[in-house]
Amino acid sequence: MRPRLTVLGAGDAFASKGRFQAGYVIDTGAMRILMDAGPTLLASMKRLGLSPADLDLVLISHLHGDHFGGLPFLILEYLYETPRRRRLVLAGPPHLEERTWALFRMMYPESDTTEVARQLQFVVLQPGCVKHLDSAVQVRSIRTPHTQRDISLGFRVDAGGKSVAFSGDTGWTDELIPLSAGADLFLCECTYFDQPSLEFHISYAHLITQRARLEPHRLLLTHIGSEVLQRAPEIAVEMAHDGMVIEV
Repeated sequence: MRPRLTVLGAGDAFASKGRFQAGYVIDTGAMRILMDAGPTLLASMKRLGLSPADLDLVLISHLHGDHFGGLPFLILEYLYETPRRRRLVLAGPPHLEERTWALFRMMYPESDTTEVARQLQFVVLQPGCVKHLDSAVQVRSIRTPHTQRDISLGFRVDAGGKSVAFSGDTGWTDELIPLSAGADLFLCECTYFDQPSLEFHISYAHLITQRARLEPHRLLLTHIGSEVLQRAPEIAVEMAHDGMVIEV
């Protein structure tokens, strides 16, 4: 089968217009890769008939709640509903492991995570590096201008003979150009329509000035805020929506 990507959530942190928060599953036929895990993760996966037990790899772009806040619920699922029988790699920026467990313990302090913790392997992704997380998966990371104290990442995932680039949350950076060049699919955030003062997110007005410099085979806008949704007829670039399935 051709790899396909399922959009679990194309919404922003505010779940604008009722959209689920960040999450994407890449299914290569041989493995399933989750990119970002918003708090609506389990609801969106189960609504679409995707089993958390089938995940082989989780990639987290940054440590804002709408991008990793679903991990405690994933751990809870593995504790009580579908016990994890094999290793799951969770890769992302520094502090992902300690923040995930701290969040889980705040939410479910009486749960014993001993058994599930043995099945979870956390891996740090450093900007500017290429990481082989599996014999069939290569991840290239860049640092994006979204957070200052913590590192936020954009990815390029090569798996199943295809490439998927993902901006994560970011203001405009020229590093997105080589990251997405020649990619089969580029998921690019577009939170605002025109907010030049908010440099930690990309606005559509700015993105369209850079569109000619981006050369993926397919560009898809995501992490879409209310301003963009309200002006959807003016958007000349394809937009993602919850439940969308894309043949990569």
